[in-house]
Amino acid sequence: MKQYQNYIQGNWVSGDGSETKLFNAINGDLIGEVSSKGIDYKSVLEYGRSVGGPALRKMTFQERGRMLKALAFYLLERKDRYYEVSSWTGATKVDSWIDIEGGIGNLFANASLRKQFPDLPYYVDGVAAPLSKGGSFIGHHIMVPKEGVAVHINAFNFPIWGMLEKIAVNLMAGVPALVKPSEFTCYLTEVMVRDIIASKILPEGSLQLVCGLGRGIIDHVDCRDTVTFTGSASTGKILKSLPLITEESVSFNLEADSLNASILGTKAVPGTVEFDLFVKECVKEITIKTGQKCTAVRRIIVPEDLIDEVEKAISEKLSKTVIGDPSNKEVRMGALATKTQVERVRENVELLSKTQEMVFGDLDGFEVFGADKKLGAFFSPVLFRNNDPFNKTDCHEVEAFGPVSTIMPYKNIDEAVTLAKMGKGSLVSSIVTPDDKEAREYVIGAASMHGRILVLNKDCAKESTGHGSPMPLLTHGGPGRAGGGEEMGGKRGILHYLQRTAIQGHPSTITEITQQFQIGAATPEANPHVFRKHFEELVVGETVFTHKHTVTDADIVNFANVSGDNFYAHMDATSLDGTIFEQRVAHGYFILSKAAGLFVDPKKGPVLLNYGLDEARFIKPVYPGTTIGVRFTVKEKLDQEKRSDDDIAKGIVRFLVDVYDETGETVALATILTMVRKLDQSQ
Repeated sequence: MKQYQNYIQGNWVSGDGSETKLFNAINGDLIGEVSSKGIDYKSVLEYGRSVGGPALRKMTFQERGRMLKALAFYLLERKDRYYEVSSWTGATKVDSWIDIEGGIGNLFANASLRKQFPDLPYYVDGVAAPLSKGGSFIGHHIMVPKEGVAVHINAFNFPIWGMLEKIAVNLMAGVPALVKPSEFTCYLTEVMVRDIIASKILPEGSLQLVCGLGRGIIDHVDCRDTVTFTGSASTGKILKSLPLITEESVSFNLEADSLNASILGTKAVPGTVEFDLFVKECVKEITIKTGQKCTAVRRIIVPEDLIDEVEKAISEKLSKTVIGDPSNKEVRMGALATKTQVERVRENVELLSKTQEMVFGDLDGFEVFGADKKLGAFFSPVLFRNNDPFNKTDCHEVEAFGPVSTIMPYKNIDEAVTLAKMGKGSLVSSIVTPDDKEAREYVIGAASMHGRILVLNKDCAKESTGHGSPMPLLTHGGPGRAGGGEEMGGKRGILHYLQRTAIQGHPSTITEITQQFQIGAATPEANPHVFRKHFEELVVGETVFTHKHTVTDADIVNFANVSGDNFYAHMDATSLDGTIFEQRVAHGYFILSKAAGLFVDPKKGPVLLNYGLDEARFIKPVYPGTTIGVRFTVKEKLDQEKRSDDDIAKGIVRFLVDVYDETGETVALATILTMVRKLDQSQ
């Protein structure tokens, strides 16, 4: 019998004995067995902290991002094998696509975030805070990788996506992971992790895997570690309240199954595109992954005068859903992951049946195509109707984690908001409406109890990812029953794995620590001019002090003629009464343009191009007769990888443009972004 293994401390190992037997969800065949008995979790965690952590922390954000990108391409090349194994979980091709390529997509998305981080192993957060009158003492914040392990305890429904969406974030942050997938579907996770380890793309120790029950996996975590749990709210709350978690102040993120709601707007009547979209979306959320999604629609909330038509439309589509072996092209819904799940879903369906009417579904009499219903973990789609959802409240409290949903009526948007909130917090809600004002009313009213809200109409339907799809660049999590946690969210998610620390000192010291120039720091004069230096030769803080220029009336007139900007403050001295200006004022864009003329070294050199302008501010009016100069300072350097062997090796340099007048006061500030050639073209 095949033994699925654990990858710990640099080795693939089997646990003692057998904890769990693994079965094919379609035909009931025995796939193998798995065990994690005998694992020394204290040593496993220490291995991650002492081996994986230091290796990741030595890498910059740019290097970690490139690492994730390489891993994503590597896994895509091997996806066919994952699809084959995924079918054993009862998943259709579409279900598997969400899990496999959706998971790999998280790697790509997080890899792209490297562009929002410095070319450093740590992150500089926000802007400096002035702490003294003279400017010699300032404060800032840096964020460094936590020196522990991210322990991910994942659910059975997404064996690949559940792992990749989490490790993509912690690896980008520079923190190693210990992944514990559900023992019931761990065989799929194990197949992918074997490929990841074999690739040697990740530093050793940055990813460990426990495939068995994982008893004791968080018994030795401490304040350096982060624990994430995805699964049932009841189990998550038990883990979150363990004395060790509170005593050690362990960061714990809970993402729990919730009673998500979708609302049909009052204007989305039959015959509209939105009505059809709503029906399609509800049916999709009932049948995709056989309803085994933490984001699936569990409550369908519709205007009371449309409930009959909605019930009929959804039931008709469900009746055409072919259940069976996903290898058959006609099958649209596979099986639940295990027979254990069949028992649990059935128990909750029977409980819900006590207070509401089942208007579609047959727990025993449904047909299965191409498979034996008795051998597989199949379940019928079930649609309940609850005509009194304010008093018959089981639908707001009991979740059948399968292809089960309840339709209920509302009188107005306020009632729809109230019903949605009666789920006591959810991961996602949606409203389908052609009326943007109605959408606004619902979103603002319901947002406090939902982690994400989709607004769907005909204008965005073609490209919408749907109610049940969390996106890597948006947060995933929700209040109350949904666990009160937050994961993913693009840059926000990465910051969860970093420790924010306030730093204080002289601007020169803070410049050295942050590798970002701080106002008030030393500005050694660049020699030669910074435009004569290659990327590696530039030093943060070095400055070009330019020649000066006295602004004239002719400058203002000429710039107005060239730009077409004849705003009265520049051109009509008689119109300045009641304004802040004492006389006609030079255009702010002229000041920046003239500044460029002063700081640019025109000869061909390492600077390839100027491609952007950030944070431009016009601070003080410049009148004719004012003499301006520029302090042009290397503010920050960002490495950039070559896209091909023929590409020019280069980096991004941000320069601070500080334009000042004869009194020494700053009149304009801006940051320009330049591409600068590297001296070493082999990089």
